[in-house]
Amino acid sequence: MTLPSQAEIVVIGGGIIGCSTAYHLARDHKADVVLLEQGKLTSGSTWHAAGLVGQLRSSASITRVLKYSVDLYKGLEAETGLATGWKMTGCLRLATNADRWTEYKRLATTAKSFGMDMQLLSPAEVKAMWPLMETGDLVGASWLPTDGQASPSDITQSLAKGARMHGANLYEDVRVTGFEMKGDRITAVKTNQGDIACDKVVNCAGQWARQVGAMAGINVPLQPVKHQYIITEKIAGLGTDAPTLRDPDRRTYFKEEVGGLVMGGYEPNPQAWTTNLPGGDVPNDWEFRLFDDDYDHFEQHMAQAIARVPALETVGVKQMINGSESFTPDGNFILGVAPECPNMFVGAGFNAFGIASGGGAGWVLAQWVVDGEAPLDLWVVDIRRFSNLHRDRQWVSERTLEAYGKHYAIGFPHEEHTSGRPRIVSPLYDRLKAHRAVFGSKLGWERPNWFAPEGVEPKDIYSMGRQNWFAAVGDEHRHVREHVGIFDQSSFAKYELSGPDAARALDWICANDVGKPVGRLTYTQLLNSRGGIEADLTVSRLAEEKFYIVTGTGFRTHDASWISDHIGHGLDAQLADVTEDFGTLSLMGPRARDVLSAVTDADVSNAGFPFGHVREITIAGHTVRALRVTYVGELGWELHVPIAATGEVFDALMAAGGKHEIRPVGYRALESLRLEKGYRAWGFDITPNDTPLEAGLGWAVKLRKNTDFVGRRALEKIGGASLKKRFAGFTVDDPEIVLVGRETILRDGQPVGYLTSGGYGYTVGKNIGYGYVRNADGASDDLLASGSYELVVAMERTPAQIHLEPLYDPAMERVKA
Repeated sequence: MTLPSQAEIVVIGGGIIGCSTAYHLARDHKADVVLLEQGKLTSGSTWHAAGLVGQLRSSASITRVLKYSVDLYKGLEAETGLATGWKMTGCLRLATNADRWTEYKRLATTAKSFGMDMQLLSPAEVKAMWPLMETGDLVGASWLPTDGQASPSDITQSLAKGARMHGANLYEDVRVTGFEMKGDRITAVKTNQGDIACDKVVNCAGQWARQVGAMAGINVPLQPVKHQYIITEKIAGLGTDAPTLRDPDRRTYFKEEVGGLVMGGYEPNPQAWTTNLPGGDVPNDWEFRLFDDDYDHFEQHMAQAIARVPALETVGVKQMINGSESFTPDGNFILGVAPECPNMFVGAGFNAFGIASGGGAGWVLAQWVVDGEAPLDLWVVDIRRFSNLHRDRQWVSERTLEAYGKHYAIGFPHEEHTSGRPRIVSPLYDRLKAHRAVFGSKLGWERPNWFAPEGVEPKDIYSMGRQNWFAAVGDEHRHVREHVGIFDQSSFAKYELSGPDAARALDWICANDVGKPVGRLTYTQLLNSRGGIEADLTVSRLAEEKFYIVTGTGFRTHDASWISDHIGHGLDAQLADVTEDFGTLSLMGPRARDVLSAVTDADVSNAGFPFGHVREITIAGHTVRALRVTYVGELGWELHVPIAATGEVFDALMAAGGKHEIRPVGYRALESLRLEKGYRAWGFDITPNDTPLEAGLGWAVKLRKNTDFVGRRALEKIGGASLKKRFAGFTVDDPEIVLVGRETILRDGQPVGYLTSGGYGYTVGKNIGYGYVRNADGASDDLLASGSYELVVAMERTPAQIHLEPLYDPAMERVKA
């Protein structure tokens, strides 16, 4: 065997993800592709995967990816001549308690929002479909008829053949040993059979993806976990068309195989394989290998499974599979371009969803590799959602095991992870704790979600209805509307872009006009080539050649990577991450100016410090970057303080604000306040799938200025046609309704979209949701205003009112509802 000396794209890994990516690169893009597998195709974790194929996720884009997988598997055999073992058996998900049943009603609503027909069945209907099942404890079940199962090895071999048919070259028994680098780019892949010069590399190395990435300085935060299932002998009365079965309250799953059952589960005490210690890597020669059977550990699943399917108590077990699967700290898989290396792409960490995801993941990853940007809103799986925190292998292991243990847990709204905390705290952590803060965590940062009044335990108690913090958050919300609150937002990601060409670079990157005089602040989006919103942030001009950029905590890696990647070639502009250099105190409310004027000699009057400006002022002897901006709809400033001085400045503000009833406020009140004001949240209301014109943010785009910027051509094309979808707000009068997002929007009884976010507005006294109303013939103001609207909430229809303007406007001293 002789490897080629060069190729356009090298794919590393011959499991289902690598073969799917190579297939799509060759079929859809006619790319010059070489795939390298260190052993034999499927020999890592693909060959022993259970093969369940589900489609529904909370993200519309990821659901689309999984639906694509099903469509691909249906027709792949006809194309390649190799069977895939695909059977569309449908899937039953069982519910044994009220909270799980509510979750399924919400899931069924989400499914319908995404164009899928998920049905809710009674225990009697479940028994008729699966006669061997004990149903006495069931409340009901969800039923998705288009789910199914497949043979992982057969699918992969079929994809591999298809890739070869379209011109890709696949090589087995070739181990990648390193990379030749020029700066931060890979120029060649080194192997034990020779080097291959290339333009791009796709790391689909499965449980070895972390080690392969490390060879190029790239972090792929995943953790191999031992996952067990059994394959039984034939069971009398089990039909070959039996639906796949998920029994999450018993943490188990079942699928029919050759007249018997495959049964496995997700235990709350999972077993990691490798560790953070030296030598804790996955062995290179782990080919078609399994761990020893561990019936002691598996016994917890057997007991639960026998209670559900009593026939298991007497049937023989043909084989136990105890293999490693790659899991991630948040339970979502990993796709996209590595922030450390602009020409390495990653497809890994599939959390036992590799077979369900494989076809679609390969499709979108191939497009991403060719275009350099994601073809859909893939934020929830984007590798740039991680940070340097995720280089800590022990932390990743602990958080991943927690996520694994919750794989089948009820998905309560607003639930927080508990492992590895506290990890990163602001200087105010102890002060806020003394104020009875209940903290959440974002990208490792501890942030106050709410403050418990005396007599209320400072702890989240999760439920599907109103949670225990609802009243306390309402008090915080009203306090900001009526007095003044202080938010610790030190976790904000912050950068400085400086250099002679900084302004020129930002003019190309930003959709809004940031080329304003020194001392001005601009709210702007960063767009992709489709005109979709890739980031949503503020840019402050501190000097002619220096800009201060502030964005959300979770977007730190993503936004820095996007900005760096789009600085024009040859421009003299440097981006520096200064997140840990500054604490951030947001002072918000009608009394904010009174408090600020008491602690600084600076002129903070409206004339002296207008909205959209930035000034350096002195507070408690420290120089503070003060940004006149708000996310709550009230008078306010973001105060960016040297990190070590954050405590002193906080104390000064609290002391001066005493007579104005200042109090610390949490992120849950912030969310409620922003909903009333109609401010969009990136990742929910605005995404790479949505343009500023559709989102009602056209005012923040410099289309009237004769300046090119990323996404301009796409917006001009869209602007010339009638918009097919429009962002709108909705209110619901029924106080018992709880909006969390993904509820279906009905206009005149017909589905026209779904909510992208939802919550409660304490000032307007109503539930608030936002979403896009879609109409193929155009979504004009007249069309939106003329319809009669309802929302489908947990499968129940409730009347709703549409709003095209903010519900709360303090400048006009009115509340609209």
